Amino acid sequence: MIKNIKKASIIIPHPDDETIAAGGTLLLFKKYKIKVSALFISGHLPPLYKNKDYEITKNEAKKALKSYSISNHKFLDIPATKVNEVEHYKLNTVINNFITKNKPDILLIPFPDRHIDHRIVFESSIVASRPNNNYFPRIVLAYETLSETHWNAPNIEPNFNPNFYFDISNTIKDKLKILSYYKSQIKNNDSRSVEAVKALSKFRGSQNGCNYAEAFQLIRFVI
Repeated sequence: MIKNIKKASIIIPHPDDETIAAGGTLLLFKKYKIKVSALFISGHLPPLYKNKDYEITKNEAKKALKSYSISNHKFLDIPATKVNEVEHYKLNTVINNFITKNKPDILLIPFPDRHIDHRIVFESSIVASRPNNNYFPRIVLAYETLSETHWNAPNIEPNFNPNFYFDISNTIKDKLKILSYYKSQIKNNDSRSVEAVKALSKFRGSQNGCNYAEAFQLIRFVI
């Protein structure tokens, strides 16, 4: 199936989410010469963070993007945890324009988990990728992000129940190397450590007959 994919897009709430959730998959896309576009919605900006904090994470993201060979990327520079303060139709429009411009065959979006930014970005991504326009992505997948996806209140909030997997046995080593670029995010953070990400990938692989895997929840698959 992956050989039939020509273009992919990933919508990213914060720098490092793309690597934690889908780094191995992005490396598979690179291997198969799939053109990838990336949209970063928010970052570590005032009032909760200092501008220098954002510059650090943004530079870490750019280093990661280079490793994925993703030259087509955009940062919206919305303060983290403030995405909900952006008028919803405006965010919908920005994401829709990004998708329409890049025309991905497959779209990766965050699962609506404990982090409010993830939930808002999910909602806007779903609206922006509705199958009622001249163009819409035929495959839409929601990815899991340590640690936020697993901090939901079970059966009260949505549960992440993966039903779509990429075998990343051949890319896990490079994924973890790229994750290590995000020193500002993984330092003293057990829930987002290299070890935790590797353990989750190992667990997902054990569920599906491979050494390592990344898990997604299928939203749409049109053949």
